[in-house]
Parts: sequence; C-alpha cells; structure tokens
Amino acid sequence: MKEEKIYSPTSGYMALFVVLLLIIIPVLGVIFAKMIFLIIFLVFGLFGIGGFVIVNPNESSVLILFGAYKGTIKKNGFFWVNPFFTKQKISLRARNIDSDPIKVNDKVGNPIMIGIVLVWKVDNTFKAAFDVDDYCHFVDIQSEAAVRKLGGHYPYDNFDDEGAEITLRSGGEEVNHVLEEELRERLEIAGIHVVEARIAYLAYASEIAGAMLRRQQATAIVAARIKIVEGAVSMVEMALEQLKDKELIELDQEQKATMVSNLMVVLCSDKDASPVINTGTLHQ
Repeated sequence: MKEEKIYSPTSGYMALFVVLLLIIIPVLGVIFAKMIFLIIFLVFGLFGIGGFVIVNPNESSVLILFGAYKGTIKKNGFFWVNPFFTKQKISLRARNIDSDPIKVNDKVGNPIMIGIVLVWKVDNTFKAAFDVDDYCHFVDIQSEAAVRKLGGHYPYDNFDDEGAEITLRSGGEEVNHVLEEELRERLEIAGIHVVEARIAYLAYASEIAGAMLRRQQATAIVAARIKIVEGAVSMVEMALEQLKDKELIELDQEQKATMVSNLMVVLCSDKDASPVINTGTLHQ
C-alpha cells in the first residue's frame, strides 16, 4: 500500500548540544592535550550536522534512506534525524490556480472559452513525492484536461439543445460540483486534496461570439414581442366585451375588424402612435 507514514524525529536542540560537544571537546583535546584519537569524535560531530532539519508551519519533510521511504515529518520545529536521510521539502499550504481561459468545444460543438479557479493542497506526501514526477505540473495539466472534459459534457446554453436541463451558463453550483469531483478523481493519484473549484470565466470563442450575441438579442426580441402580442389581444378582447356589455355603440363585423386592426397596430407598435382625428362619420 502506498501510505504516508508520520516520522517522529529527535529534538534538534538536544542533538545540537551533543554535536557541539563532539566538535568542541575533540578540538580542545587535540590542541591542548595532543589526543589525536579524539579526531574520530570530531568526524562524528561534523557528520551529525547533516541531520538537522527545520520544518516550518504547514510544511513537511519527506525522509528517504538509500531509496527507501522512512516517513514524513509534518509537525513544525527544529529536529535531528539520521544524517544519511535524504530530505525532500513539500509544502502543505493551500495554493491557487487562476487558469487562463482555454478554448474547448461544448456538447453541441460550439467553441467556447473556459477559465477556472482551483484551490488545492497536498494531502498525502508519499503520493506527491513518489507517484508523480512533478505534482505542481501534474495539477496544471490535469486541471486543463478536466476543463476540456467538463466542456464536452454540457452545452453552453440551451439554444441548440433545448432539452438540456443543465448548461454551463446556468448550471451554477451543480456544474462546479461536477468540476470538483472530476478534479478530485484525477488528482487523487498525486495525493492532492481539492478544496474548491469553480468556473471563473465563460464565453463564446471570438469567432462566433458576434453571431451568438445577435442570436441572443433576436431571441430576446421575439420573446418580448410574444408577450406584447398576448397583452394586446387581451386588451382588445376586453375592450370589445366592455363596449358590448355597456351598450355604448353597436359595431358590425367590419367595424369590429377595423377597430381590432387599429388597436393591434397601436398596442404592438414599438413607436408612439400618431392619432388622426376623424371629423366625419365612421366610414369617412
């Protein structure tokens, strides 16, 4: 099993005292008492200096002995370990990726631009150190791959796919949740914990942005006209019913058609009506 092991190191301050004794006493013994054999202790003291390690807050040190993983120091402080250990520092701090927008094809093939914000940190130092070559570069590449896959799962909007319940533009938290799960699955191999991932930039690609904008404007205009016509028909119907109920004037079918035509023109026009006063009869 590729599992992380927590290593408990020796206090660095106690080891520092011992190392200083192993250096100072042999030096004084050789200089003043000519005890040449004390040089052996001096060598041990100098060799012991290589065992000191400082671990800062939210930092770790992966320990390797001749190719064998021995554990990870995660608590911060000043420590001493076997000088033969190879020490690899790995940060446990949260990191941000604000990716540049990349061009992908959505579900219906439209080219779109997507950029994401990803917050991540190392959770398993063994996997980060040994299962991938460079875990930071691995996060960058897999983030781009996850974005491309997400873009292919959903349409940008429901213009071309009216049956789509979820779109990239309106999916909101649900789309962000799918993105997070995709990134967690991809980055688990490197021992990376995804704190948060969400779409930060979303737009049509430049080559179709103008056409899509005109299409959206046309759709909005049609929707507005439908509402205007529905309201106008209701108002004409109400006018005819009230004229009939109050018996203000008797209109034949031709007169009703003329009245309906005039009211529809006035109510549905996008400009203010310019009334013409009739000083004669209704038929003049």
